[in-house]
Amino acid sequence: MESEAKTMAYVREHGFPVPFVEEISDDGCDLVMERIEGPSMVEAISKAPWTVRRQGTLLADLHRRLHEVTPPDFLPPGPIGAGSALLHLDLHPLNVIIGPSGPVVIDWPNAALGDPAVDVALAWLLMSAGEIPGGSMKVKLLGWGRTLLVNGFMDRFDRKQITTQLRPAVEWKAKDPHMSPKEIEAMWHLVERAEATEIPGRSPGQT
Repeated sequence: MESEAKTMAYVREHGFPVPFVEEISDDGCDLVMERIEGPSMVEAISKAPWTVRRQGTLLADLHRRLHEVTPPDFLPPGPIGAGSALLHLDLHPLNVIIGPSGPVVIDWPNAALGDPAVDVALAWLLMSAGEIPGGSMKVKLLGWGRTLLVNGFMDRFDRKQITTQLRPAVEWKAKDPHMSPKEIEAMWHLVERAEATEIPGRSPGQT
């Protein structure tokens, strides 16, 4: 956790909203940080579903703010492509807490250097493909809300540019043991739909 704490301290010093790191153990295995009182972005949406599109825009703004931070020299290159921007690589609604002073981003172990479009592509995939538990009506309602969230997020970016990073993002994310086969399948479906829409003439599987 020493690397994670170092990254959090760095981005906080550069004005990006993260919890303050209180203490880290000598062996680097235990991290104590500021407690942020408030719901996750997902919980905030469930309590006030009429804000869902606004929350998507807020998430997009967090991505933009992060990618504008001058990158540190201690982070490794990211797992996808090349680039020199500071990436979170897991910046989705479950990792945003809506605190008393505004949104705060948590969970920084994957931070690396790379192309900002990769960060956005991963968020697009995770928000679109995550499994929704419950009956058919709940799935339908939450699916509708998820579409509004994703559209509010993606409307702040050039979809064609982000689409070019979807396929390599899925190839990397599919190796994550926490992703279910159903979620991985949904990610590939998103890739095919996005490429057909945003990059006409690209054949299935073409990179």
